[in-house]
Amino acid sequence: MDTSQRLRAHAPRTWQRMLSGRRLNLIEPSPFDVEITDIARGLARNTRWNGQTVGDHAWSVAQHSVFVADILDGFRPRPPAWVRLAGLLHDGSEYVTHDLITPLKSVVGDVFKEVEARLMEAIHLRFGLPPRLDPDIKALIKKADLIAGATEAVQLAGFAPEEVRGVLGMKYKPAKVILTPLPSLAAEQAFLAAFDALCKAVALENR
Repeated sequence: MDTSQRLRAHAPRTWQRMLSGRRLNLIEPSPFDVEITDIARGLARNTRWNGQTVGDHAWSVAQHSVFVADILDGFRPRPPAWVRLAGLLHDGSEYVTHDLITPLKSVVGDVFKEVEARLMEAIHLRFGLPPRLDPDIKALIKKADLIAGATEAVQLAGFAPEEVRGVLGMKYKPAKVILTPLPSLAAEQAFLAAFDALCKAVALENR
């Protein structure tokens, strides 16, 4: 049984209807069915840390994604715009799969990882990025992701600074910024604004 057949065996219907009107097949996602507005809406309503964060509003995956792109922007040498765009979209598949916390990912296993990988390839192709990132680029984005995670853990999720490495296994120190969770609509708009700015930057760098 090949991968597609094995994945289909888990559910009779493998597509989701998006608000854009697209029908995204989760088993064989087409880049043509990926819309940034659907991604922004989904990520803005998808919470980090299973929603267990302080504040009147959840810390969304959309805000986390913008934060990661901002961290990449502060690295020296500054990564090119397409890498920062890849950083903004690094959790793009979660507009469909949601942000499963690490312990739950371990329980769900390989099927989830396969679906996630296929979605990320479709998202990358849709927005002109390599289907699979070079390991060095992937590691750079992961570094920014872990810095963001460490910052969120201490400021929003109730972890002590010493637990960032000891409990969560994050080897990077939290960033010196103040995180303010936004309402979902504001988070969605912030994500779309960052996406538009990075797309323009990519176009300028490619001229």
